[in-house]
Amino acid sequence: MIAVTTASFVARETGYATHGWGHGDRLANEAFAPVETFGERLDELLADVRALGFDAVELWGGHLNPAWATDDHVAAAHDAVARHGLRVVTYSPWIEPAAVERACEIAAALGASVIGAGYSGDADQIVPSLERHGVRLAVENHAERTPAELCTKIDGGGDVFGATVDTGWWATQGYDAVRAIEELGARVLHVHLKDVRAVGEPHETCRWGEGIVPIRECVRALERLGYAGALSIEHEPEDHDPSEELRAMRVELEAWLS
Repeated sequence: MIAVTTASFVARETGYATHGWGHGDRLANEAFAPVETFGERLDELLADVRALGFDAVELWGGHLNPAWATDDHVAAAHDAVARHGLRVVTYSPWIEPAAVERACEIAAALGASVIGAGYSGDADQIVPSLERHGVRLAVENHAERTPAELCTKIDGGGDVFGATVDTGWWATQGYDAVRAIEELGARVLHVHLKDVRAVGEPHETCRWGEGIVPIRECVRALERLGYAGALSIEHEPEDHDPSEELRAMRVELEAWLS
């Protein structure tokens, strides 16, 4: 299933004049946290996602954060998703022991069986909530330089942990994304299809084909593995609205899969 992550719009609340990821993340949380306006804001965002031709979405934690999400927030999110005919394939907030129970409750309420995110803290303190709610944590690679480093984090969680492959971050770390997919194999539970302009920081995303990630070859590698999860398109420029690029990438991916 093809989806788009709402993290692609991290710069939206800054007017696409972001001073780094943290700036966009902070303003997104500040904009979406007030329950009085949450439903309207999320409805507007999801309407735009639907207009781009997507019928599945990965809901980013900046737009529904377990740190502030009340039952009213979650109910409004559920209604907005249904109203726009969308499916939430993955919920993606940062996970730590103090937040995992609430994150699992939100994922289950939205019908998502996978949380695709990084985590901090002791895996033993995270696993029980995942098991209780029937949710799996697909740990996303960022700082990890090799799949072996990522597997060290995954293995601590047993059967309820797996991997989110972020193709752009593998390239940023100078590791071949196709090789990473092949080495992670059955551990792959979720995928971010992302291109970046160059190895190393800054982590500057771009439209597929304008960077260094062989996205089509990544898709073929996933097909060889028999991967059946979501393919989440991600592109989060700091200085412009990615909407039309996201639409074009969706069309391209649909053609590859047809």
